[in-house]
Amino acid sequence: MTEPQQMDITPNDVVAFLVEIAAVVVLAAWGWSLGTSAGTRVLLAVVIPAVAIALWACFAAPRAVFRVPAAAVAVKVLVLGGAALASFAVLPVGWAVVFAVVVVVNTLLTWFGPFAR
Repeated sequence: MTEPQQMDITPNDVVAFLVEIAAVVVLAAWGWSLGTSAGTRVLLAVVIPAVAIALWACFAAPRAVFRVPAAAVAVKVLVLGGAALASFAVLPVGWAVVFAVVVVVNTLLTWFGPFAR
């Protein structure tokens, strides 16, 4: 029998997961804010984060379907950067700045430094 693999999860990985969840929530809120009727609000609040989740699962997730490093970076920039920008439309400016800074710092720590993968 083989020993189960142990994953090295760092504190930055936990923050990254929370940032990803927050990004989906912000994108849903932004989609809601774009709608002009109840139907379009619901549609946009579901479709925009669903597209982000699908792209993330295909290219940027740890167990992504397609292992294309350039696509992973592009999807991360698109989803996380889009969520950071969208936060300025749906959150008070101070909270939007905090969210954007956390996204940038967390992403940089994922690629560079002691928590790099």
